[in-house]
Formats: sequence, structure tokens, C-alpha cells
Amino acid sequence: MVKKILKYPDPLLRKRSEPVDRIDDSVRALLADLVDTMRQVGGVGLSAPQIGVTKRVIVVEIPADETEDKKPRLFKLVNPEIVDSRGTVKFEEGCLSIPGVKTNVKRSESVVVCGLDEEGREVRIEAKGLLSIALQHEIDHLNGVLFIDRVSSIKREFLLKKYRKYMQSQEHAL
Repeated sequence: MVKKILKYPDPLLRKRSEPVDRIDDSVRALLADLVDTMRQVGGVGLSAPQIGVTKRVIVVEIPADETEDKKPRLFKLVNPEIVDSRGTVKFEEGCLSIPGVKTNVKRSESVVVCGLDEEGREVRIEAKGLLSIALQHEIDHLNGVLFIDRVSSIKREFLLKKYRKYMQSQEHAL
């Protein structure tokens, strides 16, 4: 079911999410809602806090043109953690909770993420490229960190000013 995406400055976006104790039908329903919502708005990833649920749950879907085998890849992760990271890269990012703005963010070039799938099995993902960036971005959400926190304070103020203008233009368009 498609859910409403919380927008900055909603305080839930700044809250550290709680680990999931056990994977049951409610967690699987949350994962399905995240996938439905992400796909509805054309995103690459979405975290549970972005739909108002402070649980450590994320989804990431990499389009076919960004994968080696040219097939889209969907990842549903519970309690994901970055266990290793290498290199540095700048990548242009945006966020469904801060629409209308994008900027280059410095991230690890590659990461290893461990977590659980929707059946409770352990998963280990070795990621680079867009998958690496998306995983880092969504795991940040679980820790109450937004992509604008990863740029200088001057750049952040510029982006927030642009965001406020964008949101005003959306209100007037209705």
C-alpha cells in the first residue's frame, strides 16, 4: 500500500530507528508498503522512518541500466549495517523527504552491508556504484541523518532555502 512520505523538517526523520526484534507479517507488510511507495514516486530507495515508522527497515531498487546483468535488483533489508567501506566518491543525491533539491555528497565508494531479508535469513551485500550510494543514504535515514547533513553548513543553508521555495511552489500549484 502506498504511504505518505514525511517531508523535512518532520521530527521523525531525525529519530534513530529501533532494531526489529523478529520478522513477522507486520514487517513483511512494512517492506511491501516501502516498495509500493518507492515505486509510486520513482525513487531508488526508501526507509521506514520516511513513512513514519521508526524501525530499521529499508528497500533499494537499482534500475536495469545500473546493474552489470542489466536486470533490475530489489533489496529488502531488515536491521542493515555497514560492516566495511572503502574509497571515497562524490555522487549527486536527492531525497524523497527533501524534494526539489540535489547536491553532490561524499560517500564511500564501496560498502559491505549485512542484514536480514524478509524471511529472516542473513544477507551480505558487496556494493559499489549506485547500490553503494543508495544503501548508505537509506541506512543514514535509520540513524536520523539526512543527505544535507553531509555537506557544509553554507551549502546546507542554500539547499534548505531552495527546498523551501520548491515546497511553496508546490503549495501554489495545488
